Amino acid sequence: MTFEEILASILREGTPAISKEWLGKIKDENGRIPFIIQRMAERPEVLISHLLYKGEVTGTSTLPPKYVELLSMGIGAALQCSHCVEYHMQAATKKGATREEILEVILIAGLVANSVVLAEAYRVMDAQMPVCGGECDTNGVEVGKRKK
Repeated sequence: MTFEEILASILREGTPAISKEWLGKIKDENGRIPFIIQRMAERPEVLISHLLYKGEVTGTSTLPPKYVELLSMGIGAALQCSHCVEYHMQAATKKGATREEILEVILIAGLVANSVVLAEAYRVMDAQMPVCGGECDTNGVEVGKRKK
């Protein structure tokens, strides 16, 4: 079905009916409805706009569906969203992802998340503390104030 045909069906059948239909399809495909989708369903227009956007992003992707799910799982892991990891891990597995691929994605997500922590902390440190070639006494330095 084209995007225009989907929009026409929404206009023809109404957002509450389409929302209910799409929720049923999600449950059939995944065995459950993710939490955020459940909350969005309380406002069918929000749910439908989210699912239209998601559908177009994933539907026009040049990446195979398994890799879209693996990427989503890794991003969920880096963002510390256990529900996202669980949902996308299940979806990736259904699309053929192996235990080894899932482990590799989790390790890469951890590496990236760790890098973000270090980069942000080092930027704050550089902004708040003088650079002194590793020989500074940092005891008692207050954040936001530099030694003179």
